[in-house]
Amino acid sequence: MRCLLLILMFLATPLWAAEPRELDWPALIPEGAPVIAPQLVPLHDLSQIGDALAAESAPAAQQQAAHAPVVKALDNQQVKLPGYIVPLEVSEEGRTTEFLLVPYYGACIHVPPPPSNQIVHIFSEMGVRIEDLYQPYWIEGRMQVKASSSELADAGYQMSAEKIYAYELK
Repeated sequence: MRCLLLILMFLATPLWAAEPRELDWPALIPEGAPVIAPQLVPLHDLSQIGDALAAESAPAAQQQAAHAPVVKALDNQQVKLPGYIVPLEVSEEGRTTEFLLVPYYGACIHVPPPPSNQIVHIFSEMGVRIEDLYQPYWIEGRMQVKASSSELADAGYQMSAEKIYAYELK
């Protein structure tokens, strides 16, 4: 009987070991590193929305701490992180397979980008249909502590998404 229990425990180990580590955004900031408050002042004066040329000619927003320190221990970890999607590429079908995951709505689009240690550059074969950018998502995959740059912001982390699904309050 004891032998059977040991065999069952051995076989069950990969099941619980495969569960991703659930992260929150502060977990991406190294202990002792400064926590930079988000700049939530809109980039564009929406009262001037009719003057698209003026809005497009505004200077690009400066990213807060583009080279912020990262948590090296997260490298190659299987993780699950909630956030908002900022599309970098969108297919004709309306799916994005490359995007930035950020901690709050509007980051990189309506307000200046957060520090690089608060941005994850996501690559996904399946992609996700972007119907409502207000919707937060869970992204599961293998985290890489690897910097990347895009037109919108620098990211301190990258992830290959294995699962993407809507975040819902419990």
